[in-house]
Amino acid sequence: MNRFAVDALLKRGVDIVASGAGLLLLAPLGVLVAAAIKLESPGPVLFGQWRVGRGGRRFRLWKFRSMVVDAETRGANITSAGDTRVTRVGRWLRRWKLDELPQLWNVLVGEMSLVGPRPEVPEWVEHWPDCWKPILLAVRPGLTDVVSLELRDEEALLAKQEDPVTYYRDVLLYRKARRCAAYLRRRTPASDWGVLWRTAWAVCRRSGSTRFDQS
Repeated sequence: MNRFAVDALLKRGVDIVASGAGLLLLAPLGVLVAAAIKLESPGPVLFGQWRVGRGGRRFRLWKFRSMVVDAETRGANITSAGDTRVTRVGRWLRRWKLDELPQLWNVLVGEMSLVGPRPEVPEWVEHWPDCWKPILLAVRPGLTDVVSLELRDEEALLAKQEDPVTYYRDVLLYRKARRCAAYLRRRTPASDWGVLWRTAWAVCRRSGSTRFDQS
């Protein structure tokens, strides 16, 4: 067994242990979040959306619902700062990234990993440059990645655009794909641990980054 196979097995083992432990330890918090969502607005606690995973396979990505029930019929598949579809509880969940907690289940069952490119909806994957698409689809998508760290103010950036959807499709999606592909070409177990540590620190600080490459 070569080094890459060993690294892959170790990565999957860490994913299983960490996501399983996280689901157990965070269950009380999840109950409180679910109660807050139900008290504010009618509808399900969880929101599932089709995303594209490793090998181009689609899977349901799960989040705590942070928008009104019919949000997908009221606007685009991106969210800008000030989006009226986001509920009051939802704004708080998004600020602390608590809406992402159910994705630990996606990690546990093998649809995602702790670290990897953030999964996109099929609509946006079609716009990935062909030169980077095979690299991005060769790995499990992740809970966090380098772009998530460098572009924590994405919603605010989109809110400044005259046409957020066009900007995301023609500009931001390209830059995100390029940055993720560059990371994957040189990723190591140590670099993934670094991404996890920096993610935890960034969530605690709750500060947006301005280091994303705008070129």
